[in-house]
Amino acid sequence: MTTDTKGDEVRAQAREAVLAAVRGFVLAVAMLPVTVLCLTLTLLSLALVPIGIGIVTTPWILGGVRDVADIRRRLAAEWCGVRIPSAYRPVPEDANPWTRTFRMLGDPATWRDLRWLPVDMTAGFFTALLPAVLLLYPVEGFAVAAGWWRVLADGHTYWYGFVPVTDQPTALGAGATAVVLLVAAYRLTPRLLTVHFRLTRAVLGGDQGELAERVRVLTETRRDAVDTSAAELRRIERDLHDGAQARLVAMGMDLGTIEMLLEKDPERAKALLSQARRNSAEALEELRDLVRGIHPPVLAERGLGDAVRALALRLPLPAEVTVELSGRADAPVESAAYFAASEVLTNAVKHSGADRIWVDLHDADGMLRIAVTDNGKGGAVIGAGSGLAGVERRLGTFDGVLAVSSPAGGPTMVTMEIPCVLS
Repeated sequence: MTTDTKGDEVRAQAREAVLAAVRGFVLAVAMLPVTVLCLTLTLLSLALVPIGIGIVTTPWILGGVRDVADIRRRLAAEWCGVRIPSAYRPVPEDANPWTRTFRMLGDPATWRDLRWLPVDMTAGFFTALLPAVLLLYPVEGFAVAAGWWRVLADGHTYWYGFVPVTDQPTALGAGATAVVLLVAAYRLTPRLLTVHFRLTRAVLGGDQGELAERVRVLTETRRDAVDTSAAELRRIERDLHDGAQARLVAMGMDLGTIEMLLEKDPERAKALLSQARRNSAEALEELRDLVRGIHPPVLAERGLGDAVRALALRLPLPAEVTVELSGRADAPVESAAYFAASEVLTNAVKHSGADRIWVDLHDADGMLRIAVTDNGKGGAVIGAGSGLAGVERRLGTFDGVLAVSSPAGGPTMVTMEIPCVLS
């Protein structure tokens, strides 16, 4: 290795050490007031939830806490390569304050944020400031060695670290200590900043309990998906047996009778032939309905937006559909979204008492969102045995969520979100 190359490495490491110290100092000084403010406002807002004020303020404040935590995650990745996953459960943007508050409070990631705030104010502040202290403290030692000990001591013993300074030889000892600390800062300062972000990851990152919860949720959604698929297969088999298959058998019997009557009783054969033609047309229509129930051709050919528009045209109520999609999702996601929207629309027609329905489809921030609104009587809830519970299970297979806002007297808004990337 040449002298120039080695000198470049030394200068690069020195710059890295200084940069880490500056970043740690800025992080400690700038973020301390922010974290104190976030914790104070959060505690105050939570205390006001029972009287209703906190229902309005809590989502905004918790959203601010999430933004602060996400900034720390981004800095950890950019400055020290420490990856801290952000795993917040999605909250519908158009959800009412009550739903937003309790969805956010039910998110384990929210409570990790709240645990992180006091940790960041104490241990986090110290670990962020330590690189700057380690780099700047040797400056004092050099000043002491240069003679400032006379001013600083003022007739008393002055301590620099563990070195008592009473005269010039001991001041030189303080200078030697400063050299050791400077070498340590040169080597350790970037690592100390990494320690700060690893502490942040230990609090903000997921734990084994969350992993176990995630496994439990995935197990449940997989079981629901298997049960739903089995029920769908039974429905298809039943529909084929009771519908198209029965009509095709009857048509075959009619054709056999026609063959026998064709010469003996042409009029009777003609009537049976007309009946067989009707049976074939009805069987074909039932097969088409069955195919639409499995995977509508319009969904495969033209995408989710046009499929939902076609679905709305078949409703007995006026329905307005707005589609703002930047592309198409994967086929399983489109299918789940289509049938979820179909179930919600069916519920609205049957139970809401509405005379108009609005459907909005759009994508943003990696989420496919479908909102179905009606001007009916309201009172819709997600409960066991309800159609909405089935929709929630269907969406859960894809990590999707369902939110319902349905006060007594209406209107009712059902919002569905599925994480996906459109292409």
